[in-house]
Amino acid sequence: MRSPRRIRRTALAALSAGVLLAVAGCAEGGDRTAKGTTGTAEAKDVLLQPLASPGPGPFTASTARAPASPAPSATPDSAPPSATRTVHRVSGAAPGLYSGSRSVAACDVERQTRLLADDKDKGRAFAEASDIEAVQIPGYLKSLTPVVLSVDTQVTNHGYGGGSATAFQAVLQAGTAVLVDGRGMPRVRCACGNPLKPAGTADGKAAHRGERWPGYDPARVAAVDPGPRAATSLIIADTDDNTWIQRTVGDSGGRDRTPDDPPPFEPDAELLFPSPGRPTESAPAEPTPSDPSAPREPTDPGPGEPSDDSGDPPPGDPWEFEEGVPDVAPEPTQVFPAEPDEPAAPDEEPMEAGLGDGFTG
Repeated sequence: MRSPRRIRRTALAALSAGVLLAVAGCAEGGDRTAKGTTGTAEAKDVLLQPLASPGPGPFTASTARAPASPAPSATPDSAPPSATRTVHRVSGAAPGLYSGSRSVAACDVERQTRLLADDKDKGRAFAEASDIEAVQIPGYLKSLTPVVLSVDTQVTNHGYGGGSATAFQAVLQAGTAVLVDGRGMPRVRCACGNPLKPAGTADGKAAHRGERWPGYDPARVAAVDPGPRAATSLIIADTDDNTWIQRTVGDSGGRDRTPDDPPPFEPDAELLFPSPGRPTESAPAEPTPSDPSAPREPTDPGPGEPSDDSGDPPPGDPWEFEEGVPDVAPEPTQVFPAEPDEPAAPDEEPMEAGLGDGFTG
């Protein structure tokens, strides 16, 4: 049996180790992604990140210029949150997925470049997470386009700690300033300089942890898929007057203009989500044989008769976004039953920047 003195020494050592770990976490700006369950892109918990919060392990100070306000569609009283969690796959080429103000950049790209250049370790970690070389950072950032998320969006985020970038799943609030590439993929979160990648595989058991903002609905979260081809410009919503802006890829707004062929609908983030209350296109009823509009069975042409087997589409091409609307059917949305939030323990520390259970280390 160990003596009481030895037991006390062991307890004090454990307590000291816990204090040192807590101090180390604060020293990295609250980095809780360096170790633990958040250390992989496939982590089961998903961190909710309000637009004005840098979150855990920021790479840099904020370079966001966008006003810290959510998208107009995110109103707290519009509807109660859904009882299910749903990830809606949205093409990066979809008009209205992003928004902004005409001739105003959502992020300061030059400052972002300087901040990463001033910290070599963070620059190397940023480059590694972005699949580029450190010397390519200035050109890489310059190739991206500053915009604002129109909807709550799940991504694979990265925090900095221990000299490297660590991936974790996160939902960024609508209104968050990001840098996107030519296929509409979010690549940098401007509030913290963190590199971003596409959302990881959705898990029905994943819990959304952290601070919930007004209008947050776990059934109305987007995950961006690359557009069908690299575009030279993006069609974004003008948050000032609800019109369309055509923003050149890699430009900070200086060449913004009104699209020559704008989408045939007004900007509305709700259009990115299917809604049971909104009429949707349905397949026409099967025509009866007596219906004059019923298609005829293909028959061999008679002598001297032209063939109908041309394979050409009927006249009247539908509207088509010049930068490339996906020409394939979108993947089905993924719907999962929500699990009730677990009540916090009485001695649990308050969550910081949307960090909750499962985000430790």
